[in-house]
Amino acid sequence: MNSPAADSTFRTAVARQLDSFVGEQRRLLTDLDPAVGDLVDAAVDFTAGGKLLRPTFCHAGWLLAGGAPSDERIAAAGAAFEWLQGSALVHDDLMDGSDTRRGRPSVHRDFEARHVAAGGHGEAHEYGARVAILVGDLMLSWADEQLRRAEPDARAARLWDACKSEVVSGQFLDVLAQTRDRLDVASAMHVIRFKSAKYTIERPLHVGAALAGGDDDLLGRLTEVALPLGEAFQLRDDVLGVFGDPADTGKPIGDDLREGKRTVLVARTADAVGHERVLALLGTQEGVAELHDLIESSGALEQVEADIDRLVEQSLRAIARIGPSAGPVLEPLVDAAIRRVR
Repeated sequence: MNSPAADSTFRTAVARQLDSFVGEQRRLLTDLDPAVGDLVDAAVDFTAGGKLLRPTFCHAGWLLAGGAPSDERIAAAGAAFEWLQGSALVHDDLMDGSDTRRGRPSVHRDFEARHVAAGGHGEAHEYGARVAILVGDLMLSWADEQLRRAEPDARAARLWDACKSEVVSGQFLDVLAQTRDRLDVASAMHVIRFKSAKYTIERPLHVGAALAGGDDDLLGRLTEVALPLGEAFQLRDDVLGVFGDPADTGKPIGDDLREGKRTVLVARTADAVGHERVLALLGTQEGVAELHDLIESSGALEQVEADIDRLVEQSLRAIARIGPSAGPVLEPLVDAAIRRVR
């Protein structure tokens, strides 16, 4: 069985699904008004260059449940996860005030700049924010439409719906955490589970397996693989958000610190050097360099790297328990999720 991580045929099939869908949507929406083509272009441009991680995990679940590798239904489901991811990121960038995504302006900044260039009436930042909300909403609608092309049964549809509700709940928990006067590792890990681990790995695996007729026992075993791996994935993302090369991440160095993200990395630093000191630096341009150094010198970075290793080992043991067919499918995805630079 080929590894989904290296399956260019599947990636091509997902791209074909996305292109076909966009062509139909463009005809429909520009018939309403040619100006709406700007929304379509923004959605397409925003999803270009993604890692296709969620589609790949969806494909893995499909393969482990016995699905045919080249079936277009799984490519359609994979494409649905790309629209869902795009929707979440557009809204996430707006809430975080992020200036860039993948080395390009975030959607709200892009449309803010367009407003300025055109000499538009009203506040440019409000226009950018409103359009970003609409682009994200449009992609969320597209995600549902795209999934229907995979002809999901009731169970697969329920898993898809759970995924959407969980990621919104995780996002809310993240927003709520920003209002508290302490940084807490357990709280940050709780946010990770719902905002990232379930949405990035568990539910894509579940939806793919359910589409191929996988039973509840398989879904349970996939959860044992997915949750620790998804947590490790987000911890790696947090490390890259502070120490990653901007040429790889597409974000300025220390952007997560500037945006005030309350990650496990930051919480472990606060435990070591004091919460008041870290909170005074977090979310400020002036505090980025000092906080960057504190994360490393306090041992927080080393601790988080140890957390990642522990969680990966837990996931690998769960893969082994599924049986010999699981390793060739899932183990390369572990590397793709953790040994990365963006």
